[in-house]
Parts: sequence; structure tokens; C-alpha cells
Amino acid sequence: MRRPRLPRTRRGRRRAFQTVVAVTVLALAPATWMNATAGPRVHGVADAPSAPVAIVFGAGLWNGAPSPYLAHRLDAAAALYERGTVRAVLVTGDNSRTDYDEPDAMRSYLLRHGVPARKIVSDFAGFDTWDSCSRAHRIFGVNRAVLVSQGFHIRRALALCNAAGVDSDGVGVAAKHDVTWAYGGVREIFAAGKAAADALLRPDPQFLGPHEKGVTEALADAG
Repeated sequence: MRRPRLPRTRRGRRRAFQTVVAVTVLALAPATWMNATAGPRVHGVADAPSAPVAIVFGAGLWNGAPSPYLAHRLDAAAALYERGTVRAVLVTGDNSRTDYDEPDAMRSYLLRHGVPARKIVSDFAGFDTWDSCSRAHRIFGVNRAVLVSQGFHIRRALALCNAAGVDSDGVGVAAKHDVTWAYGGVREIFAAGKAAADALLRPDPQFLGPHEKGVTEALADAG
């Protein structure tokens, strides 16, 4: 294998350096946009501002039950409901196969942790973060929400939900710094590019479907 030949002239080396800098800036621009958009909107459970709805994003199942990362998100959502910060919880995740149902697993977990059934709404077509945000606004009529996810994902969720029409603040759930956390952090670097494209182009979600009244009914219930 032949080694790449480096520029021999000062002008060539300068152009090569400028190219590397330009590529680096372009690669980091989406992540910079994400962090700038999120700004001061990331909070803890205790200081999260009030909103009608909490949106909890799926994070995988283990043997049909929420993964530890997802369980931590649901614990935070249950705490937000108990504190009166939110009045309903929208759980959004993947149910593209009959043997994999994130929203029902999330709903069952919240029920066991004190959130009433009438206050939990399920979105079974939240296949990715953009779809979840877009459907929350377009299908479920959510205009204002507190988003719940791990710290490495919450800024992307905030940027996308705000682009989708949901005025959002976020709760960044603490996570153990393990292999999953490291993978999630690296994944966000690459996911930022797609997020920027989604925010700019605002494509339809994979499944749009008719308007659903679940959130409206949950908020109207005074019990």
C-alpha cells in the first residue's frame, strides 16, 4: 500500500492545513448548533419548570422490561408527576415488531411507580428522536413539554423538539459512566448531523397517522 504523499511546498502544506480545519469545523458545526440551541434549558428534576406534559424517550428493553437507562428516565418522569411539575406523561418508543413494545413496558413501569393510567399516553411510533418530537406536536398536539433523557441525549432532543414546534425544557438524567454511556456520547457526535438535517428539512415521521386525543384527555382529567 502506497503511503499518501504530503505536500512538499509551503503553499501546499498551508492548503492542506486549511482543508483539515474546514472539514473539522463542518463536522463539529451540528454539535455546536445542538449545544447552543439547548442552552440553559437542561435542568434536574428539582428545578425543572412546569409544563403540561413530560415526554420520555425509549432507551431499549431487557427481556421485555425497561433497560436500566430507560428505568432512570421513567423514575425521573414519575418524580416530575409526583411533584406536580407535569400533569401527564407521553411515553414514546419503538413498537415496530409484535415482540418488542417499548411504550407498553414504559407504561407498566410508570403504573408501578404511582403514575395513574389515565395520565399516561403512549406513542407506539417513536422510532427515533425526530419522529418522537414531530409526532408529539403533530399527532398528540403537544406545544409545551419537559423532555426526559440522559445527559448525553437531552440536548439533541431539545434541539429537535423545539424545531418540531414543541417549546421544551429538559431533564438530564444522571447515568453511570459505563460502556453504554461512552457509546451514547460517541453516537451523539454522529447523530448531530442527522439532527441538523431533520431540523432544517422537517421531514414527515416514518408513520404520521391521524390526530390522537390521548394527551388532551389526560390533561382534561381533573382527577
